[in-house]
Amino acid sequence: MSERKILCIDLKSFYASVECALRGLDPFLTPLVVADKGRGGGSIVLAVSPYLRKLGFPSRCRIYELPEKTDLIFAKPRMNTYIEYAIKVLDIYLDFVSDEDLFVYSIDEVFLDVTNYLKYYQSTAEELAKKILKTIEEKLKISATCGIGPNMLIAKFALDLESKTTKTGIANWDYTDIPEKLWPIKELKKIWGIGTRMERNLNRLGIHSVYDLAHYDVKRLKKHFGVIGVELSNHAHGRDKSLIQDQQQLKSINQSYSVGQVLFKDYGKKSAMLIIKEMVDDLTRRLRLNKKMCQTIRLAVSYSKEYGGGFSRQARLLEKTNSTTKLIKAFLEIFNKFYENKPLRKISVSVTNLTTETTIQLNLFEDYQSQNIEKMLDSAIDEIKLDYGKDAIDRATVLLDESTKRQRNQTVGGHNA
Repeated sequence: MSERKILCIDLKSFYASVECALRGLDPFLTPLVVADKGRGGGSIVLAVSPYLRKLGFPSRCRIYELPEKTDLIFAKPRMNTYIEYAIKVLDIYLDFVSDEDLFVYSIDEVFLDVTNYLKYYQSTAEELAKKILKTIEEKLKISATCGIGPNMLIAKFALDLESKTTKTGIANWDYTDIPEKLWPIKELKKIWGIGTRMERNLNRLGIHSVYDLAHYDVKRLKKHFGVIGVELSNHAHGRDKSLIQDQQQLKSINQSYSVGQVLFKDYGKKSAMLIIKEMVDDLTRRLRLNKKMCQTIRLAVSYSKEYGGGFSRQARLLEKTNSTTKLIKAFLEIFNKFYENKPLRKISVSVTNLTTETTIQLNLFEDYQSQNIEKMLDSAIDEIKLDYGKDAIDRATVLLDESTKRQRNQTVGGHNA
């Protein structure tokens, strides 16, 4: 495969930068925090301005964990506004490349394959990157950084490990940079794809740097970690055969839906089951609106910080469904099987293995008439919510103190819309 030119672009402290742009403030001189102070000290900090990042402020924590500073400006999250800005940024990218050469990694990070555009623009990859970053800053007052590489992996390394320290905000790597710039790194969790747990497991094998990982016996890595071990070895050498165009196809094939929330107080078993029911309500409604059915489900919970831990388990259903009743039952079965009677602080539910909705699959052990009535009821509820809003009709349990559904209906991704 011929060498490509991939850009990996990240919007600096995106949420905080949008808030500064809306206020006409310089994010590099403003001590701004994106968090809902009205929810108390336990509220999650979504972002801090580049100015505070430079002072050592963490970008992901709770308000009470922020270092003391009297002149902090708190901005209540506005998720719909951030989404609008993200769409505007995507429009800028699409002024330079076609949709098939753009892969959205997250709301503030993308990959662009500019290989076939350099001749058209009569520029190098670095010159084109500068032009794109300049356009974003001029039009939206948001700064960005960029990593450039011959594949997606090296572009990401260049972004994460060097771009934020350069004057231009751009770092251009090729394969020859791997031994000099990647191998000396000793904090393995800085590397894309390696988390705290994997770092700990690698340390136990005597692997304390990327150099160690690159020179470790691949067969032993595979023995310990399976195909992930081989992938880690490839990453340590900068090897990555994936294409942005392939990622686009995989994204559509491996589609999934999820709902998650961080709770503002400890929840016990009964209250947690209520929250799971409410989230599955939202999930099944989304499935039906998109005419999808699922066959694999996953439940993940995290216990209170005082206890630590949690679990993440998935189950494959006997048949595809988007039935609220069936999916609530399946999720609660996982919960009751693995729950350890500890206070919970985070819950998420997700469905995968999606297919286009078909007619009801008859089951000899279930009453067809009951299934049809339930389907009609779900459809009626969906239509009422579409016409009159999410709060127009709900379970009576939304009136309980433990319920978070009405509050979440006013949010996007768990944060103020």
